[in-house]
Amino acid sequence: MTFRSLALNNIRGNWRSYAAFFLSSVFSVLIFYLYASFVLHPDVVNGKIEQAQGVKKMMEVCMYLILIFSFFFVLYSSSAFVKTRKKEFGLLTLFGTTRGQLRKMVVYESLAVAALSIAAGLGLGILLSKLFILTLGVLIGTDVPIRFLVPGRAVLLTAGGFLLLFFVISLLSALRVGRSEIIDLLGEGRRPKRPPAFSPGLSALAALSLGAGYAMAAMTTVQTFMMLALPIIGFTVLGTYFLYTQLSVAVIRLLQRRKSFYYKGTNLLSISQLAFRIKDNARILFVVTVLGAIVMSAASTVYVFQKLQRDQILEHTPYTVGYVEQGPGHSVMDPDQAAALLEQDGGSVTERSEVKGLHASGLVGAAFRDDRPGDAMVVALSDYNREAERVGLPKRSLDGDAGFLVEPFRSMQEKGKPEGELLGRIGDEPLRLKLDESAYGAALSPIAQASWLLVVSDRQMERWTAAAPASAKLAFYGFELADWEHRLADVKRFDEALTPAAKEQAQTYRVSSYIEMRQSIGLTVFIGLFISVLFFIASGSLLYFKLFTELQEDRSQFRALNRIGLTSGELRRTVGVQVGLLYLVPCLVGIVHSLFAMQALGTLIGRPVWMYGLVVMGVYILMQAAYCLISWTTYTRSIVRDSRV
Repeated sequence: MTFRSLALNNIRGNWRSYAAFFLSSVFSVLIFYLYASFVLHPDVVNGKIEQAQGVKKMMEVCMYLILIFSFFFVLYSSSAFVKTRKKEFGLLTLFGTTRGQLRKMVVYESLAVAALSIAAGLGLGILLSKLFILTLGVLIGTDVPIRFLVPGRAVLLTAGGFLLLFFVISLLSALRVGRSEIIDLLGEGRRPKRPPAFSPGLSALAALSLGAGYAMAAMTTVQTFMMLALPIIGFTVLGTYFLYTQLSVAVIRLLQRRKSFYYKGTNLLSISQLAFRIKDNARILFVVTVLGAIVMSAASTVYVFQKLQRDQILEHTPYTVGYVEQGPGHSVMDPDQAAALLEQDGGSVTERSEVKGLHASGLVGAAFRDDRPGDAMVVALSDYNREAERVGLPKRSLDGDAGFLVEPFRSMQEKGKPEGELLGRIGDEPLRLKLDESAYGAALSPIAQASWLLVVSDRQMERWTAAAPASAKLAFYGFELADWEHRLADVKRFDEALTPAAKEQAQTYRVSSYIEMRQSIGLTVFIGLFISVLFFIASGSLLYFKLFTELQEDRSQFRALNRIGLTSGELRRTVGVQVGLLYLVPCLVGIVHSLFAMQALGTLIGRPVWMYGLVVMGVYILMQAAYCLISWTTYTRSIVRDSRV
């Protein structure tokens, strides 16, 4: 038997342990190739696709991140796998295998797995690259379709880069082999483990650090964010580390002291083993928790900004198309003609609004804080309440002949509440009005004279309208389209029919702004999705790999327990508790970290955003639960099959 065949037999024999590591490596190669195939695409390199130039830098950064992450992931997996095979190496050494031969065998195994991973990853990458490039082309809005081809440089870069990465790590792993004596290698699995110990001081430090980090995140403000960001991260990371190395053991010790709980059913077995398992896996649980918190926080932040930008566009544009006309006649466009243009190519106007008003100019008073005269559209209270209810703004009421000013953007609320007396004119007639508390938010499209609204009672509006000249009268027309996100061509047709002067009186930018936002944010989501899934699979694989490195020891323990009466059902429940906590505890701790990060983000942008983060976290929980179920089923089957007497 040659060393090559021995290495392949070892891979086949340990395939369950290698499976998660292999799949994660394949996924890393797959994503790296997809990004490289776009970055090194001839049309992108030659600058034929202008929209791709901004994306190219982002994807290059992602490629470096994948390589760096893959290096540490493979390095940890290889070192842990070598560590669990000390008994095997001891037997081979006992039979005359030299250290050099052991190292050669480890290198052969690593390179065999590397070759399989690279081949599978490249094969899947080439198959999926067409779909990837098509989707990317839609997101960046390319003028011409991106050609499908297999860039030779991308294949060579992917294969060469990962082969070099695996080779360097295999050499580092091989250097660790053969340094121990035979007696130490053979006795590695027989040495009794010391009972997990904890320090009360470090346990208290874990609780205090997490509490301090969470408290600062909850109380941070826009002014203190930059000052508190690093302390929040530092306290949270420190607290997480000691949570697993110290506080978790302290909690388990408290559970063991509750005799009524500890001696019930298989709790004694589950909790006793859990104490050793958490202590042994403290570092990997810490890494998975921090990694999960980073991924969830980043993904939630991108999702939050996508939702907020869409909400902001709708907030600033109550209608898909709106325009304001002043004076007699239709200086912009007849509303029937506008509706016909918008419906010409299959569009449908679902809402159509007309609001009559007056042009108030030369306004001065507490509301205009820059001391420059302003303009506003005067509207009746009933008209305002109708439009406000439509966009979700609160209805208002007025006492006597007072009025209130409506500022177009809600962010203006931070400037205070302008009240007092407002002076100006309507046509040649003077305007003098007592102001109530202002309202905020666009009820009509904030354009031209309708950017600010001055709301007065219906009776006051009737008096002013009767006295106003025709040149001071305004009319707002708004049109809402069904499926407006996909009606850019209809809006463009309407816009092209306007004169340059009329365009200044019209709002037609909702659809184009939304499409630009969707392309920029959607592209970030699309690229970040692959990175997030890679991190998720790798973190789950680390736990899966750690489970199967302890499989042999667990088989011996459960075989002994089976002899004294432990049933298969009890064994499955015991393993289920241990595996479930191993997967779900770092997931839940990471979610708590992310929720406080969302709280700080909401404070920073002035809006509650935790509900958006919960969507991403819910997806993460489901994925982690699925991974946990697969691991539990596979692991339990392996133990039950070999634990029967």
